Amino acid sequence: MSEQEVVASLRWNNNVSVVTITLICYEYLFLFEKEVKFVWKRQWSLMSCLYLVVRYLGLSLALLCGCWGGLLYISELVSYGLAVLMEWGFSVYFCFSEVILIWRLYALCNQSRLLLYVLVGLFLPIVALSIGMDIFLYSRRDAFSVKEVITPNAKYCGPSFNMGPMPAIYASIPVVCYDIFLVVFAAAILVNHLKERRESKMRPNTYVLMIVRYHVIYFVLNLTNQILLTVLWANIPTPAMSLAELFNDTAPFIFAPRLIISIWDTHANDKCVHVSTTFADCVCWTSPPQHEMSCA
Repeated sequence: MSEQEVVASLRWNNNVSVVTITLICYEYLFLFEKEVKFVWKRQWSLMSCLYLVVRYLGLSLALLCGCWGGLLYISELVSYGLAVLMEWGFSVYFCFSEVILIWRLYALCNQSRLLLYVLVGLFLPIVALSIGMDIFLYSRRDAFSVKEVITPNAKYCGPSFNMGPMPAIYASIPVVCYDIFLVVFAAAILVNHLKERRESKMRPNTYVLMIVRYHVIYFVLNLTNQILLTVLWANIPTPAMSLAELFNDTAPFIFAPRLIISIWDTHANDKCVHVSTTFADCVCWTSPPQHEMSCA
């Protein structure tokens, strides 16, 4: 790599780092007031705990990604440890995001224990696969390492992918298939809900529409994220890699907390009498016809 290419790579890294930190800090400050209102000033539930995990784990990972590389110099040995930590953190974040989707479907289906067991049972092999692939792809120096680049004016560390993209592609297929299953199941719930409401001559429940829409948004987001994570293993130009890293280091950490907060915010501003009820127990999510007058 020539000196000009090194300088261009460092410039791309620093620009992306600044954008990442700016977006994440803005998002944190933007949602902080609502977070205090809906989380810290209320009794905690499973959903609020899941929110705090995706909120602060995502915030930590995004800031770490923004500082790692060239914006702040970190020695090669420490950079490798941080890089592995970030990759494992991404996997943990993905698992908690999937649990949120599972819990929403559980709430929509009248807290069906059978459904919960099926969804969790199908998800556990995905978790095991994720752990195995993280060990195979990111916890071995012959597969993933950090390279220190030194120029006359600066030095920084960058990731070095020592394998082809095929293992990452194979690992992403079960994840994408599981997300397809979740979004199709959510769509089936919506279709059944619309059919019941049409027969009863009632308008669709706001929360059912919102939750299904968010499942679709998350599916598109996660699909894009999986594709870009796989692309990073290929030898692509620096600008393309930097933009892919910008998306992966910001979008998942912004959308997941925001979607949770938006449901709470809509719920609090609605006329439902069960605002203080925990997520899974609120009849607003399941919306049987007899509750329409009080919950819609």
